[in-house]
Amino acid sequence: MPVKVSVVVPVYNPGPYIEECVASLLRQSLPPDEFEVIFVDDGSTDATPARLDALAAEHRHISVIHQENSGWSGRPRNVGIEASRGEFVMFVDNDDHLGDEALERMYAYGVANGADVIVGKMAGKGRPVPVELFRRNRPRATVADAPLIDSLTPHKMLRRAFLERTGLRFPEGRRRLEDHVFVTEAYLRADNVSVLGDYVCYYHVKREDAANAGFQRFEPVGYFKNLREALDVVERYTEPGPLRDRLLRRWLRVEMVERMSGRRLLAMPDDYRRDLLREMHAVVVERFGPGVAPGLRPDQRIVAALIREDRYDDLVAYATWETGVRPRAVPTAVEWQEGTLRVRFTAEYHDPDGPLTVDPEVSGPAAGSAPADLAEATERLAAAAADGFEDARADLVLRDRRTAASFFQPVEISRERVPAGDGRVRLVLRGTATVDPAAAAGGAALSGGLWDAYVRVSLGGWTKECRLGPAPERAAALPPAGLVAGRVVLPYWTKQYRNLSLDVDRAVRSLGLHRLTPADAAVSDTEVLTVALPLHVPDTTDVAVRLTDTASGRTLDRAAVLTPADGAHALLEAALPSDDLRGTTWRTDLRPAGGRVLALPLLLRAGRARGAVEVTRGAPARPLRRVLRAARRLLGVVRGSAGTTTTTRRA
Repeated sequence: MPVKVSVVVPVYNPGPYIEECVASLLRQSLPPDEFEVIFVDDGSTDATPARLDALAAEHRHISVIHQENSGWSGRPRNVGIEASRGEFVMFVDNDDHLGDEALERMYAYGVANGADVIVGKMAGKGRPVPVELFRRNRPRATVADAPLIDSLTPHKMLRRAFLERTGLRFPEGRRRLEDHVFVTEAYLRADNVSVLGDYVCYYHVKREDAANAGFQRFEPVGYFKNLREALDVVERYTEPGPLRDRLLRRWLRVEMVERMSGRRLLAMPDDYRRDLLREMHAVVVERFGPGVAPGLRPDQRIVAALIREDRYDDLVAYATWETGVRPRAVPTAVEWQEGTLRVRFTAEYHDPDGPLTVDPEVSGPAAGSAPADLAEATERLAAAAADGFEDARADLVLRDRRTAASFFQPVEISRERVPAGDGRVRLVLRGTATVDPAAAAGGAALSGGLWDAYVRVSLGGWTKECRLGPAPERAAALPPAGLVAGRVVLPYWTKQYRNLSLDVDRAVRSLGLHRLTPADAAVSDTEVLTVALPLHVPDTTDVAVRLTDTASGRTLDRAAVLTPADGAHALLEAALPSDDLRGTTWRTDLRPAGGRVLALPLLLRAGRARGAVEVTRGAPARPLRRVLRAARRLLGVVRGSAGTTTTTRRA
């Protein structure tokens, strides 16, 4: 079989952190005979070389190249390119990992769109990743019409013929930002770049020991010397004008302004901050013309101007104030409507004194030099927020707590200027988000786990995230779990901060099923079991009921349906095989189509004579760990048994 994709993994002393990378490569849905993995060991001194050799001996599509340490990742990646045989080459770092279908999806997407570069959706586990770039799929993207320049890490898939035609390779040696140079040139020379935004292809992971190369403090002189090389690439392949200014703005914003802002600046030692400012000031004066900084957000323009004017003390003062500026989003209602969750909330920015207020009579932020002092800076920002309020936006983002995969949800927004006294107003956003569990993960159903709700607030140039919460103490009760697309989705407030989260297919006691009593169930004269359940279902839903003989363990599965009773309850109906139930007691479980088992605390008791079926209350089956815990307690404590309540129905 022709090799579709060659995966190149530079390796240097990853220790156990390489295991998830290896596991994800072995889990790929692309058949092993259609891709190869090339590990390039850059002189590792730990046990990794032997681990990789054993892996290659076991898997024909995996190979290892050993070489002397080169000092950085550029040479190992280039060696991997030269050894590759695939139609495409994918770069993966040894402490990151791939989504299980990443190679198959990215390859198919690239072929379908004739792409030279495919950028797969990223999730950051403790590391920042682009968000806006992956809001949607972009089959044909350029640096002019998509925020590609926000994603300069090397974790892309590139057509090998494109690499050979252009001679594109990574800069080598002990240096920084080699990926910026490589990826920027790839974007600017590719015939087409495709962005796959509806499936998480790449997980960018911060190691627990924080030993990722990108987290190591750098030496400012060398770092900004390497940064100039990335700027050289932009100037080589673009003409002077708005596009070049927009691309250069990325390095001013990310590598300079964001480093000299807020908590990030304040966390660094004073002498290191001064060294950084000295190098940044030189680059800004030398390389960034008058069209670069004006395209920044208003708050970023202030920091950029302070860097240009070399005003260290004012930078620190502004960063101190800025750490207190953040959005707050308060949930006002959460309810089910025909299988979707409607989440209503308000959002606004706060500064250290409370809700941010603006003077509606002041307009237009100054666009030229830096503000004279902090008071002028804050007034500029307030005026910018007021001027741009009609374009302000609040997005609801669901983020998987385990993987950090993030997905935008549809939101309807209204904007309100709320009087705050002294002629000033608060700028309040009111949103209604629609969360469809069957399609909330980029068109796919939410996977099992915990999903946290974030609100991303864009106002006056600020774009910051916060958790949706805390819920007011007197907030309306949350709705019950919903059974949608085979998933059991439970909205809940987190214990410590009362933020909104969704539990998908994990909750047990929180569902409230353990509170069912025989009064909630009945057996009709036509031998149909009916149970009122605290579940929301959008429409009649096919499920199954499993009956388990408590004595022998024998099971009987019965087709059943759930029918909406109201927004918070559903009726379970299942025809009973009454003749098969005689003379024993049966435990009941609800089994939705998705495979989740929901134990019900109801027992069916049928006498030997035809006619009597009793519905009684009993403890549902417990997980093994709970059983073991109870057994340990029983070693030293004798417990009495609880009584039961019985309701009799005629079969």
